[in-house]
Amino acid sequence: MFTEQTIEQQIYTWFDYFHANPEVSWKEVETTNTLSRILDDLQVPYRRFDDVTGLIAEIGEGDDVIAVRADIDALWQEVNGTWQANHSCGHDANMSMVLGALLYVKEAALNKRVRFIFQPAEEQGNGAISMIERGALDDVTHLFGVHLRPQEELMFGQVSPAIHHGAAYFLQGKILGVDAHGARPHQGKSAIDVFAAMHQQLAMMHIDPFEVCSAKITKMVADGGGVNIIAGTGEFSIDVRAQKNDVLQLQKTRIEEIFNNLQRQFDVELQWEWQDFTPGAQVSAEAVAITERALATTFPSEAIAPSVHTPGSDDFHCYTIAKPTLHAAMIGIGADLAPGLHHPLMTFKKEALLIGAKAVAATLIEAAK
Repeated sequence: MFTEQTIEQQIYTWFDYFHANPEVSWKEVETTNTLSRILDDLQVPYRRFDDVTGLIAEIGEGDDVIAVRADIDALWQEVNGTWQANHSCGHDANMSMVLGALLYVKEAALNKRVRFIFQPAEEQGNGAISMIERGALDDVTHLFGVHLRPQEELMFGQVSPAIHHGAAYFLQGKILGVDAHGARPHQGKSAIDVFAAMHQQLAMMHIDPFEVCSAKITKMVADGGGVNIIAGTGEFSIDVRAQKNDVLQLQKTRIEEIFNNLQRQFDVELQWEWQDFTPGAQVSAEAVAITERALATTFPSEAIAPSVHTPGSDDFHCYTIAKPTLHAAMIGIGADLAPGLHHPLMTFKKEALLIGAKAVAATLIEAAK
C-alpha cells in the first residue's frame, strides 16, 4: 500500500530514470522494458507488441473504458555540443505523472475499466496510429492526456482542463536543377535562386489574418562542392502549422501551387513529400466538464486556469480523428517550464509532477464513476 509520501518519492524516482535514459521515436526499447517491470511490480496487467515499442495496461472492470495516454519518446538534439537523445519534450514527465496517477487510481473504487496507453513516437506524428491499430481505443468512451506547459502559457501551480493544440504538417523536398561555374551562372539552374524565391513566396502566402497559421522553411541544403560552383541540387524541409485543420489544408494547397509556379519560373524539377500530419485539437465539451469537476475537487479555485490555446501540435488528437465519438481532452500542467518545450536545455519545477499525477488521477476517477 503506497502512502502519499511514498507515491511522491516514487514519481520522482521514475522521472529521474526516464530523464537519464531517453530514447528516440520507435527505439524506446529500454523505456518499454522499464514500464513493463514497473507494471509487473504493481501487479497491473498489460500488453506488449512484437513489432512496435510501447504498451497498453488496464485495471478495473466493466464494459466501458476510460483511457489516459502518455507519450514515451525523446528528441534527437545537440546538447552542449553533443548530439544525443534528449527529453526536452517533457515526455519523461508525462510518463511519470501517468504512472503516479496509476498509483492513486489503483486504490480507488472504479465502475469502469481504466486503460493506460504508453505510446511511442509522438514526435514522429504517427505513434498514436500504431496504438490505434493495436486496439488502444477498443471500447474507450473517454480519453485524457497530460502535458507540462511553457511558463508563457501556465505558471507553476496552475492547472488547465484542456489544451487546444494546433494542426501541423511537415514537408521534405528536393530541387533538381543544374550546377554551373560561378563565372557562368547563365549555364546552370541554381537551387539557391529557387530557395530565395521559395522563402519570399511563402512569406507572401496570405491567409485570412484572423486565422492563426504559419509556414517556415526549416532546412535548406545546397552545396556544389566548391566555392566557385553554383549548386543546382538542393534539399529542404518546411514546417506548416495552423490552429484549424481546414486552414492547414488550405496552406497545403497554396504551397503546392507555389512549387508548381517555381518549377515553371526556374525551369527546374521540384520533388516533395508531405509527412507526419498532426491534426488540430478536437476537444470534447463533455471531457472538459469532467476535467473541470475533477480539478475543482482537488485544487483551490485560484489554481485552475482557463483552457490553453497553443500553436504547438500533438498526435494525441489522432485518436479523436480515428474515433469521432471519442470524448477527449488533454490536461495542462504549469511548471515554470523554460526556455520552452524542445529547447535542448529545457528545465521545470519537478514539484509539478506531483500536481500532474493528482490532476490525472482525479480526472480518471471522476470519469470512471
